[in-house]
Amino acid sequence: MTDKTETERSPWADAVLAAALVAVDPAGTVGVALRSLPGLARDRWLATLKSLLPPGVPVRRLPLHIDDSRLLGGLDLAATLRAGKPIAERGILAETDGGVLLVAMAERVSAGTAARLAAVLDNGGVTVERDGIRIDSPTRFGVVALDEGMTEDERPPAALADRLAFRLDFEGVSPEPPADDCPDADDVAAARKRLADVTAPDEVVEALCGTALSLGVDSLRAPLLALAVARAHAALAGRWEISKEDAAIAARLVLAPRATRLPMPPPEEEQPPQDDEPPDQPPPEGENEQPENVEDRPLEDMILEAVKAAIPAGILEQLKLAGRIKPRAPSAGRAGHLQKTKLRGRPAGVRRGEPRSGGARLNVIETLRAAAPWQPLRRREREQSGGQSGLAERTARVEVRKDDFRITRFKQKTETTTIFVVDASGSAALHRLAEAKGAVELLLAECYVRRDQVAMVSFRGKAAELLLPPTRSLVRAKRNLAGLPGGGGTPLACGIDLAVMLADQIRRKGQTPFVILLTDGSANIARDGAPGRPKAEEDALASARALRAAGLTALLVDTAPHPRPLARKIAAEMDAMYLPLPHADAAAISGAIKAVTPPRESLAG
Repeated sequence: MTDKTETERSPWADAVLAAALVAVDPAGTVGVALRSLPGLARDRWLATLKSLLPPGVPVRRLPLHIDDSRLLGGLDLAATLRAGKPIAERGILAETDGGVLLVAMAERVSAGTAARLAAVLDNGGVTVERDGIRIDSPTRFGVVALDEGMTEDERPPAALADRLAFRLDFEGVSPEPPADDCPDADDVAAARKRLADVTAPDEVVEALCGTALSLGVDSLRAPLLALAVARAHAALAGRWEISKEDAAIAARLVLAPRATRLPMPPPEEEQPPQDDEPPDQPPPEGENEQPENVEDRPLEDMILEAVKAAIPAGILEQLKLAGRIKPRAPSAGRAGHLQKTKLRGRPAGVRRGEPRSGGARLNVIETLRAAAPWQPLRRREREQSGGQSGLAERTARVEVRKDDFRITRFKQKTETTTIFVVDASGSAALHRLAEAKGAVELLLAECYVRRDQVAMVSFRGKAAELLLPPTRSLVRAKRNLAGLPGGGGTPLACGIDLAVMLADQIRRKGQTPFVILLTDGSANIARDGAPGRPKAEEDALASARALRAAGLTALLVDTAPHPRPLARKIAAEMDAMYLPLPHADAAAISGAIKAVTPPRESLAG
């Protein structure tokens, strides 16, 4: 196998090289995070990886909703019931020892499954104590996480992705014919035999660590993974020691996708001119005739140049843009909040309990699994107490007691209801209502896809009213908004109180409310309908504190021509995000709401 120059390599060639390096050392490189929808490129790459693996190497696929007993190993229920004594079974991770584990739809893997995978990858084995059985299964394998996410928020869990050496993205990548120097199965087999004897010079280790630091890579695993990749590449190239080319390729494949900043150029040191030598004296004749030897450059500089060429254009700007809007801290009213239920949703484990309590579902398999290890002891108890006789004794294969009952727990995402609280008072009310109406219509189009709802509360005169109950109907929203009049006083406290009451009703239905208050903050009507700014502002601040005590996530949009201190103070008392938009239209309000709305989280197991 011969090395190509950095400029000759295409994304597909890098992907094939990554597959070969994983085949050489699955456990050392740990694996690949492959972002790609099902298609020709992904299928061709997986076929290439399987063809490079030695014959007999296991390749297992991890089901999305796998339980712990199948993942890590535990009690073989069928064999236990047949034999009448506990029989252990190997988990899918133990069956993958020395091979590759394919994780389909990795962006939807639960945090619990990712944590168990991470523990096995770190410890190099599985130790399970369950149902009275201890299972020790040393196992080392590689992982191919197939990321099929459609948005930037849909990514594999960080606990899993951080441990994988390679990060490949097949967007816009097409398969290419095999190159002349493309490694084959014989090259991989020879490299696997040579791998254990490949040495790493100290300068290579220091250069990889320095490169990771220069690129802003915080993970300590990244330089270790790069070193493992460099060792595998040296073995694949037939070398017994990691060379500069091996280190440069490893840094380009492992460190470049993790870069968060560009390395700073070294400062130029100005040499003061000597007293006996003119400052602009030309160098002696013939001194600059020889070009600078590339091999004489520091190793870290060579690696940094290779990494710079591999960083995708615009990726650092995207990282900076993504960091401008920081997500809020978790709260009880967070959008897409996970709710534990007994009858609906995705399975989220089992617990001890009786099925008659609250309509919970009995998990027959786990109930038998909990009862199986106790059968010999219970059989002896029956014999000592006289037991059963005749046909009843011969048919009583499994004795299940009350403590063995296991019920299934479920988790599901609650629906999100966005409550618009609109200030319909004053001379500019019609303009603000038009903005709110447009924002509601824009959000309803997305709510139809996400199955979320929108509600609307308006306040004017001396009271607040529910203008639009929670709905997904765009036609109903337009009809109810069309006839809303404007003008009158500003009973801000009444509007906030009604929003809190509506949010409480929404929570009782198992949904998650999100309050958006559009106002200029000029409260002049108190809760009791009496005019006067001091009392009205005091009531508004008290209502804001009540909203915060209810644990609601909220956003205050200041629609005044100039941001007002009272509106900012009310937002602080509500513990809400403050957004001054004096000249915003419907699209701007809708975009701002999308930016600050807490992200929807994936289900956790």
